[in-house]
Amino acid sequence: MVSKGLVIIFVSLTYFGFSQDFTNGGSFTGNIESTFQYLNNDTLIGANQPAQKGLINSYMNVFYTNKNFKAGMRLESYLPRIQGYPNRFDGTGIGMRYIGYVNKLVDVTLGSFYEQFGAGLSLRTYEDRALGYDNLLDGARLIVRPYKGIVLKGVYGYQRLSFQQGQIVHGDGIVRGVDAEINFKETFDSLLNDNWDFGLGFSFVSKFQADNDDALILPQNVGAYGGRFKARYKNINFNGEYILKEQDPSNDNSKIYNYGHAAIFNLGYSKKGLGILLSGKSVDNMSYRSDRTKDLQDVFINYLPALNKTHTYNLVATLYPYATQPMGEVAYQAEVLYTIKKGTKLGGKYGASVNLNVSTTYRPVHHVSGFSPLDSTGVAYSARPFDKSDSMYWRDINFNITKKINKKLSFIFSYFNININNDVAKISNDAKGMISSHIGVIETSFKINKKHSIRSEIQALFVEKIKKGLPNAGGINDKGNWGTILLEYTVSPHWSFGFMDQYNYGNPTESKRVHYPIFTFGYVKDATRFSIYYGRQRAGLFCVGGVCRFVPASNGLTFSFTQSF
Repeated sequence: MVSKGLVIIFVSLTYFGFSQDFTNGGSFTGNIESTFQYLNNDTLIGANQPAQKGLINSYMNVFYTNKNFKAGMRLESYLPRIQGYPNRFDGTGIGMRYIGYVNKLVDVTLGSFYEQFGAGLSLRTYEDRALGYDNLLDGARLIVRPYKGIVLKGVYGYQRLSFQQGQIVHGDGIVRGVDAEINFKETFDSLLNDNWDFGLGFSFVSKFQADNDDALILPQNVGAYGGRFKARYKNINFNGEYILKEQDPSNDNSKIYNYGHAAIFNLGYSKKGLGILLSGKSVDNMSYRSDRTKDLQDVFINYLPALNKTHTYNLVATLYPYATQPMGEVAYQAEVLYTIKKGTKLGGKYGASVNLNVSTTYRPVHHVSGFSPLDSTGVAYSARPFDKSDSMYWRDINFNITKKINKKLSFIFSYFNININNDVAKISNDAKGMISSHIGVIETSFKINKKHSIRSEIQALFVEKIKKGLPNAGGINDKGNWGTILLEYTVSPHWSFGFMDQYNYGNPTESKRVHYPIFTFGYVKDATRFSIYYGRQRAGLFCVGGVCRFVPASNGLTFSFTQSF
């Protein structure tokens, strides 16, 4: 629960700072966000009206700085929470608060904080409001910069598990961690004019949770540790990280005693008009939570980034998103961005850009020879980094061409071929095995004049038939084909109007060939924004960076307000 003493200290100090604002230069910044839903029953899409009819999420962040002093807090209100948010969000109260001191040498924070070591493979705490995700640490953090290019970090605290009756509820386990990083180019002056840039980092994270299992002897302290590097030579960048996790029997891994690992690398090349990126990731048994009994997205200590392109088009982003598999996956990604020069036959007067992206994910190989389920060690198999099987979880091949025709008209032509193993991802109850889809998108932007513009999208998704050897071979897989049309009209700098309709015209069940229309309106002035949405929203997964939450079907009005100060 929130410490009342810490809140009193925060209020006292911020009040004192406010009273000294004009003489000491203290300042307040922050933002407000509120989202209200009024929902209707819609039996056609399975949308239910809640008993309260109206739902609302509200947040207000306030940050104060005065010379070396800093403080902040976030008030949250769920009366009740909007649809799709976890049921552990309830009430009104303080969901985050901290006080701290910072100078050139140290940065000290007491209270709530977010932190990341390296790529996050060992530790990443963050908030994503769109996902209803918040795994902040409550305790203490110390950052020390003893010399140029050297950063030392230490964290200690409990994770936020839920927010109930207006108070933070912590997870059962406590998290401790240290991290060290050095950038050689900044530390050693002799390298400042060199074409090389090189850095190293090391991290160690440990969790403690009491052994409360009567049947097993569970490790109470579980560590995760490893190193990382980054290097640049002229136009070439290369970075990587490897983390080893100690034995951590949990609900996620059926309480086996295997070690876990996570490895990631990125190799990039860039120059004017050309960018190339190659990435790889290997994960096995890397579910790392401060409470071994939790599931879904609760109290994850670490973060395993999805190695695929983040899509924004409606059909591509919402129908077949891929969620990272913390218990094991081997993934690769390659991307090329090329700009066709102006004045060439292909580039024309304004030039053009071409983007090609390929990502794929496979099940890792588990070597079970020599391991027995009766083995007293509890180790079930052995696994090596980047040792993949032939069992594919995901593949995405996509490209787009951006072309400006004249000062007023431009196009983006896109194609996506997405294959997803529904037996692993479990995104649909109607699908069998591998879902293979082809998606085409034509986006058009037209500038009527300096203030008025129109943008449109025409999207079509085609699902391949069920392959031979599977039940109902030759039939329609999942929900069949989809189409989406979107129109947006903008009056700069304040007004915007939009309409989108998603239509499942290819559903094998005729009664389920449903339209999902939605009307939007927006008004922006300086740091204030109002948005209104009215229409249908289909049920499905909403994902950001490989982390997903389920959103139920809805029909109704959504009003949102944001303000920064």
